[in-house]
Amino acid sequence: MVQKIFYLHVPAAIAAYVAFAMVLVGGLVYLWNESPAADRIARAAAEVGLVFTTLTLVMGSIWAKPIWGTWWVWWDPRLVATLVLWMIYAGYLLMRRIATPGRQAARFGAVVGIIGFIDVPITHFSVTWWRTIHPPLETAAPANLPPEMLVTFAVSSIAVLLFALVLVGYRYRLETASDRLAEAVDR
Repeated sequence: MVQKIFYLHVPAAIAAYVAFAMVLVGGLVYLWNESPAADRIARAAAEVGLVFTTLTLVMGSIWAKPIWGTWWVWWDPRLVATLVLWMIYAGYLLMRRIATPGRQAARFGAVVGIIGFIDVPITHFSVTWWRTIHPPLETAAPANLPPEMLVTFAVSSIAVLLFALVLVGYRYRLETASDRLAEAVDR
């Protein structure tokens, strides 16, 4: 039963990484040419990435209790790095809310999103770099799964990634409408 969480836990983490990569790219493009579209993509992807990071943390804790006998282990680098990742992007969204709307919020957001992305490879490779209760990447790699598990994992990963991209698309449309409304009110 607990093994089934793997098919959503890992794809949710991958979807969060992809969303945060979109924040990184959106921030870089915004700082380069002040593209409002790039800023909207970054905002939309940050929210979706935060949702999938939350799911990753919750599902990981649900899995950990019967397997490791505890919901959380503070000395585990991957758990702590994932929590830090969650806090960085929660802070990103909070900062976007309290900063002066427009150029200031977009610039601050771009910088926080770019710097925050540094934690993505730290989180991912933490099982290789430090002692952790998570399985190492070599043994947990999809290539090492039995064929029937690999197919299930691939299908669930594709489904979760497509769902995440659809959510980013919807959030982007909402951000576009919000920006247009703000422009109309300012006139």
